[in-house]
Amino acid sequence: MRTEARVLVVGVGGLGCPCALALVKAGVLALRLCDDDIVEESNLHRQILFDDASVGKSKLEQAKRALESVAGTVMIELALGRFLPSTARGLLEGCDLVVEGADNFATKFLVADACALAGIPVVHAAAVRTYGTALAVGPRGRPCYRCLFEDVPREEVANCVSAGVLGPMVGVVGALQADLALATLDGRDVGGTLVTYDAETDVLRRTRVSAREGCTLCGPFRRIDVIDERRYITVS
Repeated sequence: MRTEARVLVVGVGGLGCPCALALVKAGVLALRLCDDDIVEESNLHRQILFDDASVGKSKLEQAKRALESVAGTVMIELALGRFLPSTARGLLEGCDLVVEGADNFATKFLVADACALAGIPVVHAAAVRTYGTALAVGPRGRPCYRCLFEDVPREEVANCVSAGVLGPMVGVVGALQADLALATLDGRDVGGTLVTYDAETDVLRRTRVSAREGCTLCGPFRRIDVIDERRYITVS
């Protein structure tokens, strides 16, 4: 595994916390954390880098403190703010891999597009209610996130705030995301691997998805070649 690699963690929440923890425990020595939120009491059941003393404080600072207590040699760089069209290029600079656990589709599609254009592998993850997914996209970017989900939803969709989420399930999905990230850093071909976990039925599935011929990001007639902020307008 490339322990010298720098990994960008987009979203230090229910997915980013267990994923980052697993990465540093596995020997990853450099993380760049991206978030703009503070810790709330309602976060504590699933955001495992925080405790009661973290409430009201910056997620970035509290995550850094927790990760350094686990691995004192880890280098933690804090990027206060959201992953936006105006900040994407700077956040990706110098990174070898991205793990994305954002809580909205606009950010997920933006990360997918920015990584594809920069040639950086990314592992996406999502969780709501009792169901979670993790998807690895290789450095060649095909198949990609848009091969599965096509475009930003224009209607309101369920998320952790509106629909709730089972805390332990989020930890499982964060660990699955870290597993795909570590495999990517190890040079294994896991691009297109989709892992799903249904906590209600305790069913874990691992499949390889196919590239979609008409994909606007990675297909032969791709139409996405720049980051245009108008592309990421959403109500969710």
